[in-house]
Amino acid sequence: MRLLAFETATEACSVAVWVDGAVHARHDVAPRRHAELALPWAEALLEEAGITRSQLDAIAVGRGPGAFTGVRLAVALAQGIALALDRPVVPVSTLAVLAMRGMPAGAPAHGVLAAIDARMGEVYAAAFDWTGDELHPRGAEVLGAPSTLVIPGLADAPAPLRAVGTGLAAVDGALRARLPAGIKADASALPHAADLAGLAAAAYARGESVPAERLEPAYLRNAVALTLAEQQAARAER
Repeated sequence: MRLLAFETATEACSVAVWVDGAVHARHDVAPRRHAELALPWAEALLEEAGITRSQLDAIAVGRGPGAFTGVRLAVALAQGIALALDRPVVPVSTLAVLAMRGMPAGAPAHGVLAAIDARMGEVYAAAFDWTGDELHPRGAEVLGAPSTLVIPGLADAPAPLRAVGTGLAAVDGALRARLPAGIKADASALPHAADLAGLAAAAYARGESVPAERLEPAYLRNAVALTLAEQQAARAER
C-alpha cells in the first residue's frame, strides 16, 4: 500500500508518504505557508521513499474541520493529484488525526477528546475510543462555544480520558476547565500527516476510499464559506 497524505487544516503544514507501513513525513508549524510548502514537501518525500506519483495507490487527505483556507488547500491538492493519476482519495477527519496524538505506543483502551481552536470564540471537537490498536468515533463532530459545547459520547468515554488539541486552550481554557482534574492533556497538540497516513491506510483496506470528484470537505461552520463567497462576489462586482 502506497499513499500520499496532506494535512493542512490547522496552523501546522504536514505531509507524509506511506509505503507498506514505512512512513516518511514532514511537519512544521508554518502559518500562511501551507500552499508554499505542501507540494515541494510531497515531491521530496516521494523521492525519499523511492517511489513516483504513478506508483501511488491513493491520496489521503485531512478533510477538516479546521481553518477554511487550510481545509480547502488540502482538498484541492488531493483532488488535483488524484484526478491526474486516476487514483481514489481517502478522506479522514482532522479531529481523528489529531486524536492520534493522544495514543502513545502500547497505550491501553481509553477515551480521547480532540479539540481544535476554531477562532471566533468557538472550538471544533469530537470524542473517540482508543481500543489499543484502533480509533473509533463516539459521536458526531461539533462546533460551538467551549464553555457550553455538548460533545456527543464524551460522558461515555472509557476512563482514563486523554485530551489533545488547541481547542483546550481556546477562550481562556474554557473547555479544559470543564474536564476532570488530573487527566492527561496536551493543548499544544496539532494533527500530523504521519498519523493521517496510518488511519488512511487502514480505511483504504476497509474499502473506504472515494473517487476524487466525490471528495467533500468538512467545514462545520458553513457561514464562513458563505461569507467568503459573498466577499468574492462583492469584489467581482466592483
